[in-house]
Amino acid sequence: MKKLILTAALILVVGTTFGQILQKGNLVGFHFMTITLNPDVTMDQFIDFSVTKYIPEFEKNFPGVKLYIAKGIRGENESSLAMIWLFESEETRNKYFNEDESLNELGKSAQEKLQPIVEEGNKLGTFTTTYTDWVIQ
Repeated sequence: MKKLILTAALILVVGTTFGQILQKGNLVGFHFMTITLNPDVTMDQFIDFSVTKYIPEFEKNFPGVKLYIAKGIRGENESSLAMIWLFESEETRNKYFNEDESLNELGKSAQEKLQPIVEEGNKLGTFTTTYTDWVIQ
């Protein structure tokens, strides 16, 4: 239940950030992150890299997709991070991903272009996610 409340709050944040208005048919993915930082790396460094380097490069290579980093500030997920994926539609997501969640050919091509920035990020740490995709009704 608490994750549902957090998810609803994140949908509202995504809908109002930078004047972005969620529209019927948009797909929002909430990826709750488990981060393993490398020695001598801070969470602030990881977040800064994600926001200033990884996300802009990702969005350049995956047209129709916006990414956001959200940090829990209260409740069960306080101090946790989530990555919010905003797709124009399910069709936009499906341009890059197969039904089994793997990248398709277009997604692999876009991800390949990201490899240098991914390798740079791996110097800071790694992360895994659990997620749910939501379609705006």
